Amino acid sequence: MNIVIVGHVDHGKSTVIGRLLADTGSLPEGKLESVKESCRRNSRPFEYAFLLDALKDEQAQGITIDTARCFFKTASRDYIIIDAPGHIEFLKNMISGASRAEAALLVIDAHEGIRENSKRHGHMVAMLGVRQVTVLVNKMDLAGYSEETFESLKAGYTDYLRQIDVEPVSFIPVSAREGDNIAERSALMPWYDGPTVLGQLDLFSSGRELHEKPFRLPVQDVYKFTNSGDDRRIVAGTIEAGQVRKGEEVLFLPSGKRSHIDSVESFNTPRKEWVAAGEATGFTLSTQIYIRPGEIMVRPGDLLPEVGTRFRANIFWVGRVPMSREKEYKLKLGTARTTVRLAGIVSTLDAAELNLSRGKQQLDCRDVGECILETTRPIAFDLASRNETTGRFVIVDNYEIAGGGIVLENLSGGETLLERHIRERESHWETGSLPAAERERRNRHRSKFIVITGPPGTGKRALSRELETMLFRNGCSTYYLGLAAIEHGLDADLRLNEKNVEERLRRLGELARIMTDAGMIFITAIDDADDYDIGMLKLLNDPNEILVVTVGRNDFEHTRPDLQLEEISDIAEALEVIADTLTSREIIEDFQI
Repeated sequence: MNIVIVGHVDHGKSTVIGRLLADTGSLPEGKLESVKESCRRNSRPFEYAFLLDALKDEQAQGITIDTARCFFKTASRDYIIIDAPGHIEFLKNMISGASRAEAALLVIDAHEGIRENSKRHGHMVAMLGVRQVTVLVNKMDLAGYSEETFESLKAGYTDYLRQIDVEPVSFIPVSAREGDNIAERSALMPWYDGPTVLGQLDLFSSGRELHEKPFRLPVQDVYKFTNSGDDRRIVAGTIEAGQVRKGEEVLFLPSGKRSHIDSVESFNTPRKEWVAAGEATGFTLSTQIYIRPGEIMVRPGDLLPEVGTRFRANIFWVGRVPMSREKEYKLKLGTARTTVRLAGIVSTLDAAELNLSRGKQQLDCRDVGECILETTRPIAFDLASRNETTGRFVIVDNYEIAGGGIVLENLSGGETLLERHIRERESHWETGSLPAAERERRNRHRSKFIVITGPPGTGKRALSRELETMLFRNGCSTYYLGLAAIEHGLDADLRLNEKNVEERLRRLGELARIMTDAGMIFITAIDDADDYDIGMLKLLNDPNEILVVTVGRNDFEHTRPDLQLEEISDIAEALEVIADTLTSREIIEDFQI
């Protein structure tokens, strides 16, 4: 079970974890003694936090900078406990740590009381959909183990949490340094009759409940083996929810491709017939289908995830620069990575003061916002209310985590940002007075955007170049441009990001709109284009026409290619087939090879 522990700097989170590790016997042999000896040599008082804060600068400053993960177990189950930074400068690290948590421990110093960051952390946990929250009122020794102090802090923080729709499971008075109420009940606080921290962890709803939810496996990658005649293609990932068996039908979203599980694969384990939530595994499929990392593998009979490009979400923003409509960001949800834009802000909330605003046009640092987000290509996701594991996301700006949140509602179906851009583009499209029909008479052909796609290594680029040559020598106005040329025209950060297919395709589509409007036959070749890629190019080239040629495998689910070539054994023969198609559709008049 994943537990995140958060709180204001110096309120004792790392000390709580160090004490848990020590009291459960989870430390490596000799670790406790070596840390105590190191403190003695340096004339420093021993702190249980030193067991966790391994980085030198952390020990020097006494604060946790990065998110540390450690492991321990009780009689009930195993735990991964995540120590998230409390210092205000490291809130983005805390978002990363909390994004996979099933429950949270919020630590507040009984002596210092509720601080601004205590409120922010409560709101961040709520925004990430963590509903099992226990508050640890730490350093009770400094407050004289006072019941009045504990009850006063409990009442104040409960009121705050209820305003952000968080109902804490429990409040536990503790002294992490002294071990009070961590693993054993404290004799110094007889007025408290609730569970210890370890007892409360075991009372949290187990991740095993995920086994009963609809099956979800975000595809991490597809591995192909070639040695010793092994031709397996293994779809790999970690099961976030549910379970699945060999032989069952599976569906991949957003592509909509289907197959059956042929085998369940894992390293150094006996042969498995079924797997369930929490397991990292792989599958071979009964049919060879092309799957991209980022898709979600599901069972068709389960409640299916949402698929779309537009959704309403709660976001906690910690970026150095405000989140605005003018900029593109990278969204990470499960294993999906896609470009996202802020399409609108419904409301914003200051996480410390709870001041609501409905007029802001951007999210400032440490704002909480109910926003409308739009991705450049469809993704599959769950509403956080149904399945938090595939309903949470983080947003990256300039290679840094700048925000995190949960999906509230699928809003797909209306006009997208791309469609609005094209509508506005066409309304301002200014051309000369020359009619398109006159261009066709002069050129003796109609304009066309020809997209040749298929797996790498099928010869489609050589075919595209030869097609350009043949059409030119037959008097056509034609031009071939490969996607690589578009790529090297991008900014440096986009060139370095090999996954930024959307921006390269967008620029290609905009260029195709100009070339076809000029009456030309514009040709390009693209590796493994999917339904969305072709749909995007058709939309960008509208109102002019597109012709799709596939070479080798056809992995489209919804797109019907205009021409399918099984393989290219003879380029001249393939050219003749394409030219026949162009002639029969009255795009060109006649031709000769």
